[in-house]
Amino acid sequence: MDKKYYSYPKERFGEGRIRTVCLPSSQEVFMRMADEMADTILDNAARGEKTVFIVPVGPVGQYPFFVQRVLKDGISLKDVWLINMDEYLADDLSYIDRNDRLSFRGFMDRSLYSQLPDELNVPQSHRIFPDPADPGRILSIIQELGKVDICFGGIGINGHVAFNEAEDVSADEFASRTTRALAISRETLVANAIGDLNGAIDAMPRHAVTIGMKEILMARKIRLGVFRPWHRAVIRRALFDEPSGSFPVTLMQRHPDALVYVNDVASEVAF
Repeated sequence: MDKKYYSYPKERFGEGRIRTVCLPSSQEVFMRMADEMADTILDNAARGEKTVFIVPVGPVGQYPFFVQRVLKDGISLKDVWLINMDEYLADDLSYIDRNDRLSFRGFMDRSLYSQLPDELNVPQSHRIFPDPADPGRILSIIQELGKVDICFGGIGINGHVAFNEAEDVSADEFASRTTRALAISRETLVANAIGDLNGAIDAMPRHAVTIGMKEILMARKIRLGVFRPWHRAVIRRALFDEPSGSFPVTLMQRHPDALVYVNDVASEVAF
């Protein structure tokens, strides 16, 4: 297959099938994501509406800026629901311990919820994680709330969004995947081990629970951020390859309001 798009300069991103915004730094990417979170909450509150986000632990650089906005502007999160994308699982498919350094539940506690005063904070009942023992709960919550305003996230090295690992299936079939527990691919284990455990692949959890592409694509808006050197190839394949389960982020090409924030590193040509 012709992969000449890997050498496309960022000036050609406008020809791609997902909107992009190229920014001068990772900080700008994270600030844009944080401001979109805060502004959406304020806009909804002004209309007397709740806010529902799907949020990641990766990227995470937006959370300190979001905390700053909440504190500076006194933004109440009492009518905000945060649905996290995923969590690592032990070999028996139960959650890893919340105190494990890799736990996404622990990360959210440390980096977001513990940083906010009670009078502004997200209620405990609005802090949602996919549950391997009750995978249908996420879809039920979204249907009960009636919407997802924005799904925020990143893109994995094999094109995964959340832990929706690549499969050799059609775009339509992959788009129907819902919340589930699954085995993490070798590519994802390696990439995450480099970033999180200094290369200790054998110490990485082998399974995760993830919301599905079905739930992600239900969001009114999708906002992804890319910022690593290997994202140079990932973003170009996302924009120019055909939609399929083999590179899951390509399904965003079909969404009416998907956008990727790209920093100065990821916008450089892959080769």
